[in-house]
Amino acid sequence: MSLTLRTISREEHLAYIRSLPSASHMQVPAWADVKSEWRAESLGWFDVSGRQVGAGLVLYRQLPKVKRYLAYLPEGPVINWFAPNLEEWLRPMLAHLKSQGAFSVKMGPPVVIRRWDAQAIKAGIQNPEVKRLRDVEATHLEPRAFEVADRLRRMGWQQGEDGGAGFGDVQPRYVFQIPLRDRSPEQVHKGFNQLWRRNIKKAEKAGVLVERARYEDLPVWQELYEVTAERDKFRPRPLSYFQQMWRVLNAETAAVGDEDRMRLYFARHEGEVVAAATMLIVGKHVWYSYGASANHKREVRPSNAMQWRMLQDAHALGADVYDMRGIGDCLEDTDHLFGLIQFKVGTGGEAAEYLGEWDFPLNKLLHKALDIYMSRR
Repeated sequence: MSLTLRTISREEHLAYIRSLPSASHMQVPAWADVKSEWRAESLGWFDVSGRQVGAGLVLYRQLPKVKRYLAYLPEGPVINWFAPNLEEWLRPMLAHLKSQGAFSVKMGPPVVIRRWDAQAIKAGIQNPEVKRLRDVEATHLEPRAFEVADRLRRMGWQQGEDGGAGFGDVQPRYVFQIPLRDRSPEQVHKGFNQLWRRNIKKAEKAGVLVERARYEDLPVWQELYEVTAERDKFRPRPLSYFQQMWRVLNAETAAVGDEDRMRLYFARHEGEVVAAATMLIVGKHVWYSYGASANHKREVRPSNAMQWRMLQDAHALGADVYDMRGIGDCLEDTDHLFGLIQFKVGTGGEAAEYLGEWDFPLNKLLHKALDIYMSRR
């Protein structure tokens, strides 16, 4: 199979993404407008007949004082990763990015390598000898993913020593997903553990109401999100980031008559917003993207009620998967991310391990300098 690669228009890029069951929300053309501090380019792969067979959103970040760039394809490119001729897909991409002034390329193949169901994770948590998710026998292994990793290594792509465990990568290596395909909402609800079902009922009894919010409500979201950031000790994004995200992502889908790409949900108790979350939609893949909650009224369980409503809405949209995004891979209750996996595993979904992010140094010296700079931040 002989492939050609060229820069494509945003329209071509979006048309290709829309032709697929799903792709990462970080590989839609409008994501370039969300990350407006990066220069962006859409790439397309074409077969001998001129038919488009792949796409990639590249974000270029300039090095201070020199016209050299880190080229980043978050959760992409969107190509046939299991193709035996993977090199024929990636070699022209590297040549093109080098011609654009890239000194290093970072990409995140959207390839799942292992899955663990909720039962396997719970057993791992209860076993004192098990420290990490990877110590638990996987419920499902994807042999072809190991072949992809081997091919990448042979081509000269590099991965961090720890394989990007947990949140070491720019994007999480481990995520938690709830399969929805061929399941009714009742079956999904039945898959929740007893605590989740009890908490949903508790929220209902306490009068928690979950609603879809509007663009104008984003300042209310921001307030709650900043409370969460202070409590959980992370640096919050500014309100302008979420406003921009809403505008550009929803403008992209509105232009072609699709459902909103981004939604906002509020859980109210006695009129007060006590939990909030953003949702992203691309084809049949729905993500719970950002979450926030108040320091008080936790006993009325607004987060459980909100997730249940979002899951039902994802199901109504025809989604195959509801993605709760990142989890850490540590199963010890002393780890600061342990509460996250404990909360998510109660939904009866599954943990998935992706191949992680890979780097290709086009200029080894500059790539090394960037590594040193990033480790000191």
